[in-house]
Amino acid sequence: MTPLKIAAIIAAILTLAVVPFAGFDGLSTEGHIALAIFLLAAVFWMFEPVPIYATSLLVIFLQVMLLSSEGAWVSLGFANYEGVSFTTFTSTLAHPIILLFLGGFMLASAAVKFNLDKSVTRLVLKPFGSKPMMIVCGLMLVTALLSAFMSNTATTSMMMTVILPVIAALKPEDRLRVGVALCIPTAANIGGIATPIGTPPNAIVLAALANEGIRIPFGTWIMLTLPLVIVSLVASWLILMALFKPTATQIELNFDGTFNRTPKALLLTIVFLATIGLWMTEALHGMNSNVIAFLPVAALPLFGVLDKHDIRKLPWEVLWLVAGGISLGVSMQNTGLAGWLVGMVDWASLSALMLLLLIGVVTFLLANFLSHTVTATLITPIALGLGIGATTGELADFNAVIAGLVIAVASSFGMVLPISTPPNAIAISTGLVETKDMAKVGILVGIIGLALTMLCAKLYWPLFQFTPIP
Repeated sequence: MTPLKIAAIIAAILTLAVVPFAGFDGLSTEGHIALAIFLLAAVFWMFEPVPIYATSLLVIFLQVMLLSSEGAWVSLGFANYEGVSFTTFTSTLAHPIILLFLGGFMLASAAVKFNLDKSVTRLVLKPFGSKPMMIVCGLMLVTALLSAFMSNTATTSMMMTVILPVIAALKPEDRLRVGVALCIPTAANIGGIATPIGTPPNAIVLAALANEGIRIPFGTWIMLTLPLVIVSLVASWLILMALFKPTATQIELNFDGTFNRTPKALLLTIVFLATIGLWMTEALHGMNSNVIAFLPVAALPLFGVLDKHDIRKLPWEVLWLVAGGISLGVSMQNTGLAGWLVGMVDWASLSALMLLLLIGVVTFLLANFLSHTVTATLITPIALGLGIGATTGELADFNAVIAGLVIAVASSFGMVLPISTPPNAIAISTGLVETKDMAKVGILVGIIGLALTMLCAKLYWPLFQFTPIP
């Protein structure tokens, strides 16, 4: 173990021992414990002294022991709070998003087993030729387009089956393998910004504005965000190609061949198309993408497309990783820690422009540790309340609609860690991506994304008129 990892372990232990007794004003006792667990998780996820999925399980264990009513801290009388049921934390191992992951993993596993991934790759990448740069461009364009109209997680799960033959065609030492694995979650997160249905933070902001009598039509949202999405995609594409320069000048993909027509392969194709079709038309039929994911979970083993040996090979550790991230967000909300962190800022003392910038930065930082949805849920009421209530002084120019747009966009740029967003966790499941590579891309793309967001907030979005709902 390296000295850096040893130092990370020591720092985490000291944090867990000292922070619960720090006595921060306005933070509850259980909030202090949640803060200690939060900091420990951040250190472990960033420096990886233990596997990242092990950190997630440690997070859940510490929450059960220290924050639940059945845990040791409460049961032995050390706590002056009642705690919540331990199932509040352990149930994250069966959270609906876990089912969505599982459905995507099973589709990907079956696609590899019956070569469906290679067939899809032929259809998607053939127009982009064989140059590595253009292949990555094609992958990102397709991913972003799909992510604008369907779940980011579902899109990433599907596209991971597409990139497997590309990765297989590259030599093991070629750094582009990492770039290909990272281009999918990056494009999925950015693509989700483009439409009101692309990602939950968009819907949260729109709903909050609607409650205040302000309506942004579907087409107007696209006009507001599309320039930012396009520039962000181009910038992230160039960043990925610069960080993970290919050693190969050509990627020889075999675009010949036909679809596997065995009965099980045909059943897989039917389930695959049905699942993707339902994911893409979620706005029409109203079924949640997590519910739809149960179709491949049930159907593929039922029809013998996947057997018990295939199921054992699924990346179960990724599900643990995601569960830990969800559980951390739950404790931050339940203990008041998230609200305390947001409340540390004296929002009303800032100018309108500085307030927008701070909202964007705080949203981005929180979105890397909480889910994007939780982040938008926490910050939107505060920001909109400031904007709608401001009529005089420096905040008179503060626009609530623009603040909402900043929150929605900045949330989607939170993709520094594996637990920042489900697409990142799926990328980790490839086994090619290290946290430091993901963090490097996430920080660079995040900085550029925040800069573009502020430019839009200052120069572009004020050109639009937002009318009250009749």
